[in-house]
Amino acid sequence: MKNTIFTGVGTAIATPMNADGSINYDEFGRMLDFQVENGADAVIVCGTTGEASTMPDDEHLQCIGYAVERIAHRIPVIAGTGANDTAHGIRLSISAEKLGVDGLLQVTPYYNKASQRGLVKHFTAIADSVNIPIVLYNVPSRTGCNISIDAYKELAKHPNIVATKEASGNMSLAAEIAAYTDLDIYSGNDDQVLPILSLGGKGVISVTSNLMPREKHDEVALYLAGKQGEALAVQQRIFAFEKALFMDVNPIPVKEALNIMGFKAGECRLPLCSMTEEQVAKLRSVMEPLGLVGAIK
Repeated sequence: MKNTIFTGVGTAIATPMNADGSINYDEFGRMLDFQVENGADAVIVCGTTGEASTMPDDEHLQCIGYAVERIAHRIPVIAGTGANDTAHGIRLSISAEKLGVDGLLQVTPYYNKASQRGLVKHFTAIADSVNIPIVLYNVPSRTGCNISIDAYKELAKHPNIVATKEASGNMSLAAEIAAYTDLDIYSGNDDQVLPILSLGGKGVISVTSNLMPREKHDEVALYLAGKQGEALAVQQRIFAFEKALFMDVNPIPVKEALNIMGFKAGECRLPLCSMTEEQVAKLRSVMEPLGLVGAIK
């Protein structure tokens, strides 16, 4: 049986930006500490929510290194080092391992639209290049590329490939992964945590937990403790907020929500742009009953 990197909620943390578009490291540190102090079981840096696709390699690695140092082994740090160029993904992954991360998140190559054989070769080459665990990331809505169950079966044979972040929304595929592989499964969609857990999943890699790490941790912990009704109650209480976080392209709404909460998350880098005033008002309206507006001083 492969070792589990974390059980519970791994926060796909946003990267706060200054007005000039540079990374606001002081605020990033506050956000990382907030996660540790409020129940997050892991943080995932430089993923989709962290806007890694806009980062040149030196900045990407600096951001990862900062997170490793700030977290200081309090919880696992998983770094997004996926790429649509296998050689590039290998270079980033080797560098991230040297920086001390606890694991890597590897998204399916985007735009190229690799075949299933190509996906297996791609992920295997990256897994062969490092000595730390890898979480696959299946998000076909963004990449145009889906990992089939046959590819999952083959990839699960690699000792370094230990888990998957399943964001395909396909519960039948998740059931097959659970039935035919020993991979840990994390929901890649906040609104599908409970179905994934019912199939034996280990938790969620979450956007919502940027603001509500305790609640998402509790949702998983309660379910795994056999308190499914209480876990469902957590989900129901925050469900409207979770849906609002995806009224526009991630991470646009979550960065706006962080700003409303009191963090200095700034705006996204182009081509992602800020939401309309109507969208911001709607987001604020679902945050208000949860006590999130201005919660960070």
